[in-house]
Amino acid sequence: MTDRSTPTSSQESAESPREEDSVVSRQDRIAGERGHLINIAYRLLGSRSEAEDAVQEAYARWYAMSQEKQDAIESPGAWLTTATSRVCLSQLKSARARRESYVGPWIPEPLPDNSAWLTGRANGIAVDPADRITLDESVAMAFLVLLDSMTPAERVAFILHDIFCLTFAEVSEIIGRTPAACRQLASSARRRVRTARAPSATPARHAQVVREFKRAWEAKDIATLVDLLDPEATACADSGGLAETFPEPIQGAESIARAWADLAGRVSEDISLLERLINGQLAVVAERKGQPVSVFTFDVADDRVRHIWVTANPRKIQFFYSPN
Repeated sequence: MTDRSTPTSSQESAESPREEDSVVSRQDRIAGERGHLINIAYRLLGSRSEAEDAVQEAYARWYAMSQEKQDAIESPGAWLTTATSRVCLSQLKSARARRESYVGPWIPEPLPDNSAWLTGRANGIAVDPADRITLDESVAMAFLVLLDSMTPAERVAFILHDIFCLTFAEVSEIIGRTPAACRQLASSARRRVRTARAPSATPARHAQVVREFKRAWEAKDIATLVDLLDPEATACADSGGLAETFPEPIQGAESIARAWADLAGRVSEDISLLERLINGQLAVVAERKGQPVSVFTFDVADDRVRHIWVTANPRKIQFFYSPN
């Protein structure tokens, strides 16, 4: 007589594949969280490369746990979100100290549009389309620059609650403050946004102004450039000390117009100025022989350019490619 409490060999062969499939399915779901985590981390850190590092650290912590501890976690996705956010919070707290030694202004890392991620390459390694970052208003360059002015706790509370819809109870576990305190942090961040941001142009109007600016730039038409710039416009460049560019921010429409006209006069024949979607908005990429050398992103409001950000640090444009 067979003991019903002990599986027969036929039962084992029938059940083992199901157990194995369950484990594989769980691991696939865990791996499938990566894209979502990178989206969170990029908005928290403003850097694609740092976001990838943060997500990698979160996964390392997951796989360092015993199988028993992993099985006890009801929602691995929520656990990974918490772990990634904590890593990002720690990085944000140390970022300001690191940037004191950074050469020149620091600008968030620009991102090409999603089609670039489909075939783009970073350091010779194909970029997984599943890891591409969703490009929407929350990754517009002007918004990322504004986020960088917040305290680390404000930024984390605001991004996780207002953009990724975590509850304040969940945010409190990440930040280490009470839900009420996290609510106050998010409220403070919202006030910063309302105070600092004028209504941005529609995507169509933004693109039109950028195209007009590019044409005037290439024609060295200072008068038109001045008309397209807000009188109080600013321009700054991020080289990280690794590329030649203007070291200090430029203030005022007249000064920026003359600087850009001078820049057009110094552009060599092997440099092409191309219109590209960057962070979900039309921008200009300067390329030499198919390789990007500078990325120009714009903030447009009231039909004029308010801010120009120039990213020339080669480490920050390593994900770009030329589709030509």
